[in-house]
Amino acid sequence: MTKSRLKKSLLGITLSVSLITSINLIAIPQSAHAASSDSTSVSTTASSKAKSIISTGKQYLGVRYQFGATKDRTTSFDCSSFTQFIYEKNGITLPRSSKEQSQTGTFVAKNQLQPGDLVFFYSPIHHVGIYIGNGKIMHTYGSPGVTISDITSGWWSDHYKTARRVIN
Repeated sequence: MTKSRLKKSLLGITLSVSLITSINLIAIPQSAHAASSDSTSVSTTASSKAKSIISTGKQYLGVRYQFGATKDRTTSFDCSSFTQFIYEKNGITLPRSSKEQSQTGTFVAKNQLQPGDLVFFYSPIHHVGIYIGNGKIMHTYGSPGVTISDITSGWWSDHYKTARRVIN
C-alpha cells in the first residue's frame, strides 16, 4: 500500500470514529438508570452491546473483501471473518464459517430483527451480515468491501435465508 493511500485510509478511519463518537454523544442522551426489572436490564444491555458492535463494524467500512481472509487481519475480510472479528472485539465468540455461525444463538424471524442480529443468505448458507436496523445490514463482499446494504427489497431480500440472535 502506498504511503498516500495508507494516510488516506487512516484519516478516513479516524474521521469515521470521531464522527460516530460525536453523533453518539449528541444523539443518544445519557440517562441515569433507576431500579429496573431484569428484563429491562437485559434489554438495555443487549441494546448497548448491539450499538457497540455496529460502531465497531462501521470503523471498517470500505475495507476490501478477500475470500478466506482471517479474523486476525484488518486489511481485508470475508463475510464470516468480519462478523467473527467484530463480535469478538465486543466479547462474543463466533465460529469461523457463515454456516457454523448460522447455528449459534437463537432463531429470529425476519420481521423481528433487532440491531446486532446476524443475518444469513443463500441456500445452503454461505453469506452473513450484521443487521443494523431500519432494514439495513453491514457486511462485506466483492468490490465494495465492507458496506451497508438494504435487505427490504431487491437482491438481498430475494436471497435472505434466516437470522440468529447471539447477543444475550
